[in-house]
Amino acid sequence: MPLLAPFETSFGRATTRRILIVRAFDRSGACGYGECTAMEGPFFNHETIDTAWMIIEKFIAPLLSEGRAVEASQISRILAPIRENRMAKGGVETAAWDLEARLAGIPLWRHLGGTQPVINCGVSIGLQESIEALLEKVARELSSGYQRIKIKIKPGSDVQLVQSVRSRFPSITLSVDANSAYSLDHDLDLLRQLDQYDLLMIEQPLAAGDLLDHARLQRALRTPICLDESIVSFTNAAHALELGACRIINIKLGRVGGHAEARAIQEFARSRGVPVWCGGMLESGIGRAHNIAMSTLAGFTLPGDVSASARYWAEDIVQPPITVSKDGTIDAPSSDGIGYEPDEARIEALTVRRAEIRL
Repeated sequence: MPLLAPFETSFGRATTRRILIVRAFDRSGACGYGECTAMEGPFFNHETIDTAWMIIEKFIAPLLSEGRAVEASQISRILAPIRENRMAKGGVETAAWDLEARLAGIPLWRHLGGTQPVINCGVSIGLQESIEALLEKVARELSSGYQRIKIKIKPGSDVQLVQSVRSRFPSITLSVDANSAYSLDHDLDLLRQLDQYDLLMIEQPLAAGDLLDHARLQRALRTPICLDESIVSFTNAAHALELGACRIINIKLGRVGGHAEARAIQEFARSRGVPVWCGGMLESGIGRAHNIAMSTLAGFTLPGDVSASARYWAEDIVQPPITVSKDGTIDAPSSDGIGYEPDEARIEALTVRRAEIRL
């Protein structure tokens, strides 16, 4: 699927997305839909869309066949022998949750235990060609109602960007996301400069697995650090909070392996008084619908990167397309399962590869 506009971060620039859609069937022929959020290259994490395909086909499917899960909540335990590869697992696990909710005749968000029928939405803005282009994009997203603006930063494109946005929009809720682009040894003074701009958070400034340096950095900053790439499991989240490595957590379904792990992380963070929010991976409407369902859980108290289909796609693969109100909110759907109907004709027209695995 071609993106409407390029999306650039500190680790690369995306113009299209190859998307792996998973359909999970039961014996009656009913099916649920999931989306693997891995990217084409191993730059966000170690997974790619091609490695995920292989892992699903050669390892996840056989384990599920042997494990004979009867509930979606059992799948993460059955797949535990597979180390990491959480985006591959998450694509399958989320499809099973959608199927289970459809069979139960209830919306997925209620099946997960969601309590918030309306979610608040923020937006993530990639690196732009110029400061003026960034300011124009921020103004456009604010006029669309988004409640929180997040801008991507990287070395050489950071403090000046923040200063310009804050100067033009002094009262907005603003955060930055570095995608692991900085180091504590070289960039502490620069990161300290961000403290003066009243940011909601600085997201993932340092290397993905480096909880100790994030803890040291958090002690040196007033601004909360939010961890993204560092949080791949409940255990990571618990360790991060114990060490004081962050004060906010971004939960991405694919990165943590699906709904069961996401739910456990948000419950733990909530018990510690730590806010969480839902991050995005340039998902199609299927992955986006799962993000909406997850964001209704009680621990999700900050606006997430759950934005409208029209921000990314000329035409999405779900009906109706996902929209955001003028107040920057999305109503949790009332229909069964993910609440949006996959457009099978469009999916078929875009499909370049398929496999059917019978368990």
